Amino acid sequence: MTTGLALARSRAPLGYAVGLAATVLLVLASFAVGSRPIPLPEVAAAFAAYQPGNDLHLIVRELRVPRALLAILVGAGLGMAGTVMQAVTRNPLAEPGLLGVNGGAAMAVVLGAAAFGLTAVTQFVWFGFLGAGLAGAAVFFLGRGHQSGADPVRLLLAGAGLSIVLGAAVSLVILNAGLEVLDTFRGWSAGSLEGRGMAAVWTMAVALVIGGALALTLAPSLNALAMGESMGRALGLHPQRIWGLACLSVMILAGAATATAGPIGFVGLVAPHMARAVTGPDNRDLLPLSALFAGCLLLTADIIGRVIVAPDELAAGIVATILGGPFFIYVVRRFRLARL
Repeated sequence: MTTGLALARSRAPLGYAVGLAATVLLVLASFAVGSRPIPLPEVAAAFAAYQPGNDLHLIVRELRVPRALLAILVGAGLGMAGTVMQAVTRNPLAEPGLLGVNGGAAMAVVLGAAAFGLTAVTQFVWFGFLGAGLAGAAVFFLGRGHQSGADPVRLLLAGAGLSIVLGAAVSLVILNAGLEVLDTFRGWSAGSLEGRGMAAVWTMAVALVIGGALALTLAPSLNALAMGESMGRALGLHPQRIWGLACLSVMILAGAATATAGPIGFVGLVAPHMARAVTGPDNRDLLPLSALFAGCLLLTADIIGRVIVAPDELAAGIVATILGGPFFIYVVRRFRLARL
């Protein structure tokens, strides 16, 4: 087993190299692809010889750069949140969307806009944190099985049920709110990255640094708890404290991602499995590699959304759901409920 873990960790540098190379190529494609295609030489000129009067340069720098950065950061946040949730619950189906965390953040953001007239991302994000935390706590409470702790099947069922209820509540609030609220959240609720601006980028970047640093700090403890709660206690760990800090990390990462880009599902499910296939179950490598792969996934979804119905656009959240749905079915068939 030790040899297998060492072999898996030895593949991690290759995973980082592939992920970084894919990110660079996807960023270039994101700069060039859209309702108005821009040749790569013109993209390069937008940085090397910027001309304020050139509309192509303005499109690249003012619209597509923030959009690409936000896709990478939001994807990274969702990837790390999904990895932490899978480690804590020991459930391969766990991710912020399926366990109701995204739904809770979305509900809180919608209520903030409808009740208080909030319109800025820097205001949304606090409601996103609160909603994500409350939803995560509710799912964990509902998913507990008497003396056995958090049961993976119960967690999944509780998260699915809560997601349905929160989704219906979000629709109810939006339909009964003013037209300005409906217009604000029409694109946001679909997970669109268009027109978010640098304010959203900086907000998500700060949340990723804080939540990601906390998750990486917990990585060795999560590795130990993977052997069971009793083994973790024998090693001198405090499982409840670790679970609480892990939930705080998920709240920060998923709450900020949902507040800045809308509820986006399946990215946090697919990326950890991709990273685990490369580097194995060690969270020290799994967390950063999941972040890297998830950023690539969301950036790919955003690019596909610009091409598939051109000259119109399909929100990245919708494309991510279309791509992630079949993978979810594959994971369900591979990991039977008896093995969860």
